[in-house]
Amino acid sequence: MAFTFAPMQMERSAAVLDPVGCAPYEVNGPRGAPAVVVLGGISATRHVASGEVDGTPGWWEHVVGRARAIDTSRHCVVGMDFLDGGSGDDGRPARIVTTLDQADALVRTLDTLGIDRLHALVGASYGGMVALAFAARYPDRVARLVVISAAHEPHPMTTAVRSVQRRIVELGLASGRTHETLAIARELAMTTYRSPREFRERFASAASAIDGSSASFPVESYLRHHGERFAAAWQPARFLALSLSADLHRIAPGDVRTPTVLVAAEDDAVIPRTQLEQLAHDIAAPTRLLDIHTSTGHDAFLTEPDQLTRILHPVLENPEFP
Repeated sequence: MAFTFAPMQMERSAAVLDPVGCAPYEVNGPRGAPAVVVLGGISATRHVASGEVDGTPGWWEHVVGRARAIDTSRHCVVGMDFLDGGSGDDGRPARIVTTLDQADALVRTLDTLGIDRLHALVGASYGGMVALAFAARYPDRVARLVVISAAHEPHPMTTAVRSVQRRIVELGLASGRTHETLAIARELAMTTYRSPREFRERFASAASAIDGSSASFPVESYLRHHGERFAAAWQPARFLALSLSADLHRIAPGDVRTPTVLVAAEDDAVIPRTQLEQLAHDIAAPTRLLDIHTSTGHDAFLTEPDQLTRILHPVLENPEFP
């Protein structure tokens, strides 16, 4: 297994041009070490964990870093921003972008870095879809996969919710209320990213305030916080492109010939375990299906670092995997 790198000393590169956009990336860890690509949900960025160039916490700080599950003293960790479809004059995506497009962008990044073959590709949520697309299209470029809360195709109920989210944002574009509708779309998403059990445990069901003909509830402030934070950072075109990309995602499980660990999160409303059971059965390589026990649901890849460490460490460190 070769892990070769082109002459390059920077921790983070400039953007790498792709036919359908740019894919900025960040590298953390020693050059020449086994390379691990880490990809998260649609709101994840190339900044996976703090490093020498950017010391701020990354989106997976409790999983990636020195002496953590994905150890940046032993692995060269690559993160990548996802492509989107650009933006037309009307604020909508200029083009469709697929998970295969993301896989193509990733392989260009690896070529730029001189990485012939990955030690591992770890993807969660949308990043897990991209990981499966990459393995299906570029089977010789990766030795092992870890796919967390992602499958070979979307569940129809998940598509139903995302299609409503996109209609909300489209309404915002038509009415000039894009910030508000982006926030509402994200609030709706949060009801699927987290589980009913967690909401029951965290929030009282009774109204927290009643004012005339209206009332507010404890869960509302939580949803509005996440909605406003998302809307402040995102443009409608990027959201619409990546949301649609998730619903267009489809790969043939038999095209995946890379040893794979699939990880199911308890009470995941986005990716039911039954989908992962079918995927595990149909992948054309040794595959294990493991579980995260949690009340969080789909977002368990962000909230359960200890369980993920127990899963990831043997996968990355065992030279005889699987």
